[in-house]
Amino acid sequence: QLQLVESGGGLVQPGGSLRLSCVASGFSLEDYSIGWFRQAPGKEREGVAYIASRDGVTKYADSVQGRFTISRDSTKTTAYLQMNSLKPEDTAVYSCAASDWGHSLTWWHPHEYSYWGQGAQVTVSS
Repeated sequence: QLQLVESGGGLVQPGGSLRLSCVASGFSLEDYSIGWFRQAPGKEREGVAYIASRDGVTKYADSVQGRFTISRDSTKTTAYLQMNSLKPEDTAVYSCAASDWGHSLTWWHPHEYSYWGQGAQVTVSS
């Protein structure tokens, strides 16, 4: 059974950092691309970062470019989202998702993803 489990959320002060983890079971990240999405109360789900399955190309939303970094480990079972210089507007539930569409030019569309984690709350507040 394919499954994604996130961890690493929490409360952090503005300017601080957090790292989210997304552990895949039942499949390899070499075969599935990973997207990180977030949803704040009253707002639509937003794609923030993406790493393609085979070539490992990464892409980011303008709102997080230069602050967030997506990566995966050498075992191809865990993806990470390193979040630096966090702002109050980054507060949201963050979810990882897996897609078998290969290298996508429209990675921010949730419908491309077949499997989703349960989500992790990230709160940026002083």
